[in-house]
Amino acid sequence: MSIPSYNRRFGAQPIDAQNTRFTLWAPDAERVDLEILYGNRLPMRKERDGWFVLEAPHGAGTQYRFRIDDEISVPDPASRSQVAGLHGPSMVVDPQSYQWRHPHWRGRPWHETVVYELHAGLLGGFHGVEAQLAELAELGVTAIELMPIGEFSGTRNWGYDGVLPFAPESVYGSPDDLKHLIDTAHGHGLMVFLDVVYNHFGPEGNHLGRYAKAFFRHDEQTLWGDAIDFRQQPVRDFFIENALMWLQEYRFDGLRLDAVHAISERSFLTELAQRVHAVVEPGHHVHLMLENEKNQASLLEEGYVAQWNDDGHNVLHTMLTGEQQGYYADYHQGAAEKLALCLSEGFVFQGQIARQGQSEPCGEPSAHLPPSAFILFLQNHDQVGNRAFGERLVSLADCDSLRAATTLLLLSPMVPLLFMGEEWGTHRPFLYFTCHQSPELAQAVREGRRREFCRFEPFRDMSLCERIPDPNDERTFTTSQPDFQCCLDPKHAEWRALYHHLLGLRRREIVPRLPGSRALGSEVLGAEAVVARWRLGDGSVLRIELNLGTQAVPLQEHHKHGRLLFASQDMEEFHEHLGKLPARMARVYLVAPDEQR
Repeated sequence: MSIPSYNRRFGAQPIDAQNTRFTLWAPDAERVDLEILYGNRLPMRKERDGWFVLEAPHGAGTQYRFRIDDEISVPDPASRSQVAGLHGPSMVVDPQSYQWRHPHWRGRPWHETVVYELHAGLLGGFHGVEAQLAELAELGVTAIELMPIGEFSGTRNWGYDGVLPFAPESVYGSPDDLKHLIDTAHGHGLMVFLDVVYNHFGPEGNHLGRYAKAFFRHDEQTLWGDAIDFRQQPVRDFFIENALMWLQEYRFDGLRLDAVHAISERSFLTELAQRVHAVVEPGHHVHLMLENEKNQASLLEEGYVAQWNDDGHNVLHTMLTGEQQGYYADYHQGAAEKLALCLSEGFVFQGQIARQGQSEPCGEPSAHLPPSAFILFLQNHDQVGNRAFGERLVSLADCDSLRAATTLLLLSPMVPLLFMGEEWGTHRPFLYFTCHQSPELAQAVREGRRREFCRFEPFRDMSLCERIPDPNDERTFTTSQPDFQCCLDPKHAEWRALYHHLLGLRRREIVPRLPGSRALGSEVLGAEAVVARWRLGDGSVLRIELNLGTQAVPLQEHHKHGRLLFASQDMEEFHEHLGKLPARMARVYLVAPDEQR
C-alpha cells in the first residue's frame, strides 16, 4: 500500500533503497556534519533560512547523529526511530516497508466513538496493547487512545515528557510494531487515536535551544518553561508534519492535542486542522480532538470534532465524592445547576463565570454545538494520576452512585471516554511515574510533587506528605500496572458486565439515532439530581434522570412517559417511590415521536 503524499522536510527521508536526504533546521549553527555510526562524518550544505541539507548514500537502517559546530553531537529532532533510546543515535526508517493487512480501512464516523484511554508502557508495550484488543472490541469500545509515545528519557514516563516526537518510544517497540498494533486494531473494527504534545518538550535530552533558539520564546512562559514559538513557520511546520506522519504513515484514526491552552498562537491550531483535512482522502474518517482549559468553543467549528469536557468530569466528581479542594471548589457549590448546564450546553464555563484564581472570564458559548462535540469521562490519566495516591473512583465513591454516573456516561449523546481498568472497577492506582536519568532532576520532581500537595489541608501532616510515592521509583510504575486477573473476581465481573450491557445498549439504541441530535434542556430536581433531554436524529427523545443524592426527589408529570432503556438499580426495590426518582439512581428512557403528544 502506498503512503498518501504530503510535503516532508524534516529528518531523514529515504530517496531509494540506497540513498537518503538528511535535513536539519539549525539557524544558530555555523556548521553541521552528518555523523554515520561506525562510518564517516559528512559536511552538510548550508542553505537559506537556517537549513542544512545532505543527500548521502545511506539507506534504511543507517544510524546517525548531527554534529553541531564540532562541539556537540545530537539526535535528529525529527528522528523516526531511536533503537538505543533518547541519547543514542537516530535511525533512518523507510515508511513504505510495512505491509498493511487492512489497507482499505476507512475509519469510523465520529458518532460511533467510545474511547478507551490507555498507557502502552503499563500494558507491556505495543505487543501488550495488541493482546487486549479483542477483549476491548467485545466490551463495546470502538477506539483506543494511546497516551503520548514520543521518545522520552529513561524507560518509564507518562509520555508528556517526550523529546523526540517523531520517534515511537523504543521501550514500547519498533515503528513496525506500532503499525502492527494499529493494523490489528483495524481488523477488530477499532479506531486508534494518539495523544500528541505540541506545547512543550521534556526537561531532559532536548538540544533544540543550542542550535535553533528561535524554537522558543523567552517573553512567554508556560508550566514547563519558555513557550514554543509558533510565530515561526518552521516551528509550525515541524509539528504539523508530525501530525501528518502519524495520520498518513501510521494510519492513526485521530489525534488528541494536549493542553492547547498553553499554545499562544491560535492560528497554528487552525492551520494544523486545515492542512490535516486537506490531505485526508474523501470518505476516510480522521478525527482531531482537543484538551483546552480555555473552553474555546469556536475551535470546534474549525476542524476539531470534539474537546475533552473537564467541566463535566469535575462537577460529577465533586457530586460523587464531596471533594471541594483545588479546582473542584469551582464546581462544588451549585453542583446540580452546573451539571444541568453541562448536559444541556456542553461547557459550564462559557465566558460568563470566572474560575477561582483567574482574573478573567473563561470560555465561549457552546450551546449551539452538538452533544458529540464534548467527550465526557469519569476518569482519565490526569484526574486519577494527579491525585497524590492515584485512587480510582471505585475507592472514593458510593457504589450505587458510581453505577448511576456510569449510566449517564455511557448512554448520554456525548462521546464517552473510559480509562484503562475502569471497566472492571480496578482498585489498582494510577500514579505519576518517571525515569529521569539525572539524580538532580529526579529529586526536584519528587520534592516538587510533594510540595504541590502540601498546600492542601489533608497533607498539612508532613508524615502523610512524605508517603506520596516517589515518581522515579520503579515501584511507582509497577504498582500502577493493571491486574487483569482481578477481572475473574465476582465483584469485578459485575462492573464489567455493567459496562458491557450499557455499551451494547448504546450501540443498538443510541448510536443509530445520534446524527442530528441536539439538547432540549435540563432541569434541576434537587441538590444532587437532574433530568436532561435530547432530541435525537430520528425525532425520538432521550431522557436521563440522575439522582446522586441520598434522598428520593419528586418528578413532574411530564417526566413519566417513554420506554425504559435502563435503570441503574432494580426498580422493584423502589415501588414505594412512585412519582419520585430514588436516591443514587439513574434511569434512561427513549420516547418515540408518537409518544410525545
